[in-house]
Amino acid sequence: MTPRDASDANDNRWSDLGRPPLNATALRRALVRDGADGGLWSDLQVVTATGSTNSDLVELAVSGKADEGAVLVAEEQNSGRGRLDRRWTAPARSGLFFSVLLRPAGIPVERWGWLPLLTGVAAATALSRVAGVDTALKWPNDLLVTVDGEERKAGGILAERAERAGTDGVVVGIGINVTLRADELPVPGAGSLALAGATTTDRDTVLRAVLRSLEQWYGKWRAADGDPAASGLQETYAAGCATLGRVVRAELPGGRSITGEAVAVDGDGRLVLATEEGVQQPVGAGDIVHLRPA
Repeated sequence: MTPRDASDANDNRWSDLGRPPLNATALRRALVRDGADGGLWSDLQVVTATGSTNSDLVELAVSGKADEGAVLVAEEQNSGRGRLDRRWTAPARSGLFFSVLLRPAGIPVERWGWLPLLTGVAAATALSRVAGVDTALKWPNDLLVTVDGEERKAGGILAERAERAGTDGVVVGIGINVTLRADELPVPGAGSLALAGATTTDRDTVLRAVLRSLEQWYGKWRAADGDPAASGLQETYAAGCATLGRVVRAELPGGRSITGEAVAVDGDGRLVLATEEGVQQPVGAGDIVHLRPA
């Protein structure tokens, strides 16, 4: 689907006064910096609707039409994708659906796997600070909030390689439910900032906070040559990870599963499970089911 630019086509701009559109001009003014002393964000575009911001930004990156720090935001996403090719849909302007392009040149490629975890740390810390919502991380890339005493998923992260000769990059997509109401939840385990009692649901404010936090964490990680320990990323992720200390089931590719206590996140970003057989088994990919509280 071809994205529609928010400045050119927004026929029902005020159809839901509780969900005003993002102010793209103000966001660019606050976040995009030019010149040698500029920050990470090189461009920010807001479109009214698209299939997937990740797919669009990957295409732009591969074709050479996007630089590092490009941000693409959609007011509505109708083919958003999560891990394991799950669909992500929500009413228009009820959340933040955006992707960023990172080109960590000079950082060992084996450390690029930390980028979605880094994004989770950046988003969780920003949401806790700006919206007053205690946000936890479910390994590897879910954002959890508490609604009526229960953990609910309010956001997710998906990273994809954008490969182009000499300029490989990673597009990281982020989806956060902001004002989603109880009757709009796609599944029982979903939540939103509003349902978690956020002190603000102003999407401009939340988006600025998340992008500034991501810029800060990305800068620290790059300065440490992508070392998750030296940058403080590994320790901070573990401190905010709701999966650690729990008995979980890891549903692995190929239909296999492992059950054990999640005891650590290792230097490669893998979840380490201690099984009943006394084996510590690292898990690099799979679906994690929390079986018991910590």
